[in-house]
Amino acid sequence: MTIEEERAALLVSAAEMREREVMNHEVNIENYTRAIADIDANHVGDTNMTEFRARLSDLLESSIREKCKEACLLKVIKDQIPPVV
Repeated sequence: MTIEEERAALLVSAAEMREREVMNHEVNIENYTRAIADIDANHVGDTNMTEFRARLSDLLESSIREKCKEACLLKVIKDQIPPVV
């Protein structure tokens, strides 16, 4: 395997890892959003759930930010993968 082929393989592997990271953030975003909606609908006035909701809200915001970062890195990695001839 040449250095160029090794580099291309490394980039493909890195892109696959980033795609999984983006997907994980998407799943977390959906889960946090649904849990927050459930708490709002079914646990009004429950102090424990109010505290949990606040934590979920923080996690949601964090996951949205991290997904954007991972998507940015994924794009720049994919831009470096040489076309298959």
